[in-house]
Amino acid sequence: MARVKRGMTAHRKHKKLHELTKGYQGGRSKLIKEGKSASLHAGQYALAGRRQRRRDMRKLWITQMGIALNNEGLSYSKFMAALKEKNILLNRKMLAELAAHDLEAFKQVISESK
Repeated sequence: MARVKRGMTAHRKHKKLHELTKGYQGGRSKLIKEGKSASLHAGQYALAGRRQRRRDMRKLWITQMGIALNNEGLSYSKFMAALKEKNILLNRKMLAELAAHDLEAFKQVISESK
């Protein structure tokens, strides 16, 4: 069997890793072993961050609606229950957008839900 020299393959892998860890501090950007583990952890944190962002946005939308609803003398939970009862299918993102930017349309949705 012929001898296989892997210099190019290893070099390519290391180069790819250096691209991924560019901007990391210390050995994490310079050394292969440290860089590999740093890159793996960064990927895990990024996944967790994407999930967290969805939670944070939902919280923000609920808060925005809650403020607008309090001005109308209505609580968030009662409003959402009324929407569900009347079968009005608007998601929280759209409702928050209406509450923040188009108050008249939001007031119409409130009146329809009553």
